[in-house]
Amino acid sequence: MVLGVTGASGVVYGVRLAEELAKRGIQLTIIVSDAARKVFEFEMLGGVEDLKKCGRVLSEHEMEADVSSGSAKSDATVICPCSVKTLSAIANGYSDNLISRNADVALKEHRRLVLVVRETPLSAIHLENMLKLARLGAVILPASPGFYHKPKTMEDLMDHVVGKVMDALGVETDLFRRWGS
Repeated sequence: MVLGVTGASGVVYGVRLAEELAKRGIQLTIIVSDAARKVFEFEMLGGVEDLKKCGRVLSEHEMEADVSSGSAKSDATVICPCSVKTLSAIANGYSDNLISRNADVALKEHRRLVLVVRETPLSAIHLENMLKLARLGAVILPASPGFYHKPKTMEDLMDHVVGKVMDALGVETDLFRRWGS
């Protein structure tokens, strides 16, 4: 599986997702944008070092990496968090870095693509890009935690979003209490 981490606020979602996927034995290639590296400095200690414990970590500039080609097999790509810059690049076929190129590969190869968009408020341009990608088969999963499970900690809120991402990827999880349970 490929995980892209971009410069949107909420890099903690990407780290938590990587930890949970790695815990389940899923082989991960993690692509980190330059902007994400800067956000890590503001939002969390450890950052990219935490990701290195979960899989192979690449820079967005490593366009020669195997995951830039459709011949490299992967089950899915998830971009978490997904900035609206990256959303726009993917929606418009602008593969200027390894994250947007890998997402382009996922679309052209009809592989699962999940975009955990982290932006608010959303403009009409953002919504049009999301609609375009949804029509192409991408799953648009905004980082919007639910509250029906009565969260008590920030981790409960993060786990709700990460659990929903894992559901979209087809990975079994019990990170959050489901409705009616």
